[in-house]
Formats: sequence, structure tokens, C-alpha cells
Amino acid sequence: MPQWAGSSWYFLRFADPNNNEAPFSKEAVDYWLPVDLYLGGAEHAVLHLLYARFWHKVLFDAGLVSTKEPFQRLFNQGMILAYSYKDDNGKYYYPKQVERKEDGNFYSKETNVKVNAQVEKMSKSRFNVVNPDDVVKDYGADSMRLYEMFMGPLDRDKPWTEEGVNGVNRFLKRVWNLFVTEEGELNPIIKDCEPSKVMLKEINKVIKGVTNDIEGMLFNTVIAKMMEFMNFAAKEDCLDKSSMEKFALILSPLAPHIAEELWEKLGHKTSLAYEPWPTYDEKHLIESIITMPIQVMGKLRGTIEIHIDASEAEIIEKAKADEKVVKYLEGKEIVKIIHIKGRMVNFIVK
Repeated sequence: MPQWAGSSWYFLRFADPNNNEAPFSKEAVDYWLPVDLYLGGAEHAVLHLLYARFWHKVLFDAGLVSTKEPFQRLFNQGMILAYSYKDDNGKYYYPKQVERKEDGNFYSKETNVKVNAQVEKMSKSRFNVVNPDDVVKDYGADSMRLYEMFMGPLDRDKPWTEEGVNGVNRFLKRVWNLFVTEEGELNPIIKDCEPSKVMLKEINKVIKGVTNDIEGMLFNTVIAKMMEFMNFAAKEDCLDKSSMEKFALILSPLAPHIAEELWEKLGHKTSLAYEPWPTYDEKHLIESIITMPIQVMGKLRGTIEIHIDASEAEIIEKAKADEKVVKYLEGKEIVKIIHIKGRMVNFIVK
């Protein structure tokens, strides 16, 4: 069969690649299919996927496969673009041939001719192709992987920038320096101890966020949540080893090389690839301290930080003592106090 039709059932062969008697066995495809996720461009819907679905339905009617559809989920990824530089005569320049000056415009380094910068599809003719080998050489494979996911939503087109990949490289260096000393040893602030209440909240929050966002293909927000955790951890004087092990585990799908190194520094002899994905406990995610607005005659006059289980008397006493609220109560008679638990306090005065 020609081209698309003849190559559209490859996923069935993947399920049974060593079968010398038939293209595939029903037992093998029943075990492996349907495909959980098909990641491809939008144009696939009227090309490859059209044939793949057609032939799969024919095979289903013939009783050779047990699923009506070969793919459970389709996701159309965006395209990584890049800046190109072109003068008014239509001549393109390599990025290394131009420089940005104080006026914010780009100029040829050689001729000082002004060039226009625009975001376009990568093309050899536009001199804006990014060579992955160069990125890996300069920043490492993990930085390249991480930046591709951090650029933005997976289904959007977005431009590649050197500043962006440099930014995620700095993040990975922060992670490494938190775990490892300059001498190459595990940082002594990471200890075998009980996690603090704050740590339990933060590590469970990041595990939940990362787990849910990976399922939703929201890889850019996955990395953002890890950065938030790092901001917290970097301020702590003591970090329990069990929590930092969990962080290394959730980092591993995104930056596998550094995660493996961290896992070894944490004292493990086997690969973390064989470890189960960490789970989160909702009980540690309940906020114990809340911010409550304080009103006087219905107008916001201040806020107080209180424990979620504080009594009404404790809340009112603290609200009256707040320095921003006091001046609105001085010389006034409180005729009524409206307290909505967990929401607000409103003093009615005259």
C-alpha cells in the first residue's frame, strides 16, 4: 500500500515487534492498546490520523483488534520559533553577526546597518536555526529539556531565546548548590530528621501541583511550582532528607541527569528511575494561619493573621488591638460586632 495507508498501522507492530508469523497478535495489541496519548501537529488530523483510524476500524470490524479507536487522546503541540535578523534589502544575518545597541535596535556588527528582528519559523535560509548540540555543549542536556518545557504552554508557538535557556540553567545550578557543597558532598543542612510542619506543607503542595500539571501537560507551570519550592527551601537552615528525596524524584522526568546525581548524593546506590512516584497527603495542605480583613462600618481598615481554630474572643481582641484599626475605634462606642468565621470582622460604631 502507498505511503500513508501503508505506514499508518505502525503502533500495532510496536506492540508485537518480534512476531515472525503475523504483523501482530491480538493478544499483544489487547495488552498494549489503545495508545494513551498521541502528540502531533494539527495537520495530522487530515493526514496520518485519518488513515490510522480508518484501518484500525477495519481491523476492529474484522475482529483483529478489540478497540474501536487506536488513540485515547490527541494533543497538538506548538512550534518552537526563533528570532531572525534581516535588513531592508532582504538580507538575513546570523544572530552572532548582529548586536543590540542602546537605542534598542539591532545592527550589523560589520557594517553597522540597521536590521529588523522578527520571530519566524526556524529555517536555514533565515539563519535562525538553533543547533541542539550547541545548546547541550554550552548549558547541558537538562537545561535544554527544561527550557523547552518552560517556554510556555505546550500547545502554543513560542520563540527560543538565549536568555531563557540561561535562566533555567541558573535554576538548575541553584538546585545543585542547595544539595551539594563545593567539595562535592551532600549539603550538611540536609539531615535525617523529622520534617517541620512548614516543610510538610510545602513538599506536599509541590508534589500535588507537579503531579496534576504533568497530567494536564502543563509543563511550564510544573517548573514554576518547583521554583517556588526552591525559593522556600533556600531560606531554611535545616532540610529533612525524606522531603528532599521526594523533590529529586519529581524533578527526574524533567531533568533526569541532575536528578540521578542528586539521588546518588542522597546516599542511594540504585537509579531513581525504579522508585515509585511520591504521593501527597491533603491533610498537610490545610492552611492553619489565615489572613482576616477587619472592617469598621463596612470599610476595610486592616488585616490580622490568625490561627484557623482561634476563638471568636481571641479574634476580636486581636482585631481591636491592630494598630491600623485602633485609630478608627478611638473615641467611638462599639455598638455591634459582626464576625463571619474565617471570613471577616466588622465593627459597627457610633
